[in-house]
Amino acid sequence: MELLKKAKRTIKKHSMLYGKERVLIGLSGGPDSVCLLHVLHKLKDDFRLDLHALYIDHGLRPEEVPVEIKFCENLCENLKVPFITKSIDVKSYAESRGMNRQEAARALRYMVFEETAYMINAQRIALGHTADDQAETLLMRLFRGSGPTGLSAIPPIRGIIIRPLIEIERREIERFFEEEKIDFIVDSSNLRKDYLRNKIRFSFIPMLKEYNPTVIDTLSRTAAIFREEDKYLEIIVAKTMMRLISSKTNARIEFFLSPVEVMDKVLLRRVLRKAIDETKGLRGINFTHIEDIIDLIKNGKAGDRIYLPKGIRAIKEYSTFVLTSEPSVKLNTYVFEIPGEVILKEAGISIKASIVEKDAKLKIDEPGLWTAYGIFDADRLIFPLTVRPRKTGDFFYPLGFGRRKKLQDFFVDEKVPRDERDRVPLILSGDDIVWVVGHRGDERFRVKEETKRVLRAVVRKI
Repeated sequence: MELLKKAKRTIKKHSMLYGKERVLIGLSGGPDSVCLLHVLHKLKDDFRLDLHALYIDHGLRPEEVPVEIKFCENLCENLKVPFITKSIDVKSYAESRGMNRQEAARALRYMVFEETAYMINAQRIALGHTADDQAETLLMRLFRGSGPTGLSAIPPIRGIIIRPLIEIERREIERFFEEEKIDFIVDSSNLRKDYLRNKIRFSFIPMLKEYNPTVIDTLSRTAAIFREEDKYLEIIVAKTMMRLISSKTNARIEFFLSPVEVMDKVLLRRVLRKAIDETKGLRGINFTHIEDIIDLIKNGKAGDRIYLPKGIRAIKEYSTFVLTSEPSVKLNTYVFEIPGEVILKEAGISIKASIVEKDAKLKIDEPGLWTAYGIFDADRLIFPLTVRPRKTGDFFYPLGFGRRKKLQDFFVDEKVPRDERDRVPLILSGDDIVWVVGHRGDERFRVKEETKRVLRAVVRKI
């Protein structure tokens, strides 16, 4: 039996089964799923399989579902295959998440397959996708503007999901049914002409067959080529990413700018896509956004940024490039008693200060943990000091600069990233800035020859 041999070759070629697995089969009563059940049943002894079948009611065709369930139940009873039914509410799920019904049905269907597989301890989920489905998917994604990853279409195996019929055409299934005298049910939704897939199936592919009678096989092989090349490129991308990312959390990725700025666009596009897919807080960025991000990396200036959906920001800094959905953090205002310590959780630092005689030696406990220190004329200060973030109109007299300067201009000159500026602590005496912490002190409060007492402040990471 040619179809059976072909399915067995596909199973072995893609290492879908090793033997002794419990397999959960998606069964709708349609020709593809019925064929899959019969094929695996006939191969049951070869692979020593324990088969179960699952019918999922989508809640969209209440008049047809009872007939389909009865058909599937009888079929499984004849083949002595345990039969399970599950229901999902596609309409409510789609409305609550702003999805179309086809997308919602697919998402819910896969969730139910995985939950049921876990419940019955199945090692594989078998689905009835065919070579025709493969060709239709490739064309659908081509029309929507997908890249090579999308054009690789349906993978023969993904996780525990296997597709033993993926290299078998629908015409071969029809011939198999005629030979074996097998019945099936036609889902009315598969005949609707308003679905893109059905338009391709019933109108476009028959037209293509006038030019190439073996177009299904041709498109399936094309998808396989895309898939193999995509897999190879993903290996290169994975290796490349190891030297590009300087830090990563669930909501933020920071890349070293120098290598990504000169990276070939083809590779950079894939690096960005993979990094985003692997970062929960950045999902939702589409192809158009990726192109905008690449343009920012290649042509933007330090400090430039773009705003993307779901609060995601792409920021080109001076030595790094950042993708983040983290909310911008602004420092709170604190009263700073001296001697004493103020902990700035928003900035991830603490500042400890005391007043000593001018000639006292600076002593810092736990060397290596401090990040910066400042020395100021204590007799010129008004206590208590204040620690706060920047405000519009702030200015100071940068040490060594000699004249007044707007804080905004100072940040620009010092190349402080815009997203970081609200987290830079300012220590104030009255209304005057004493220290832009970690950057520059104020000339008016510098230690002079006549200075007697010195305020010494030490900044540590927490």
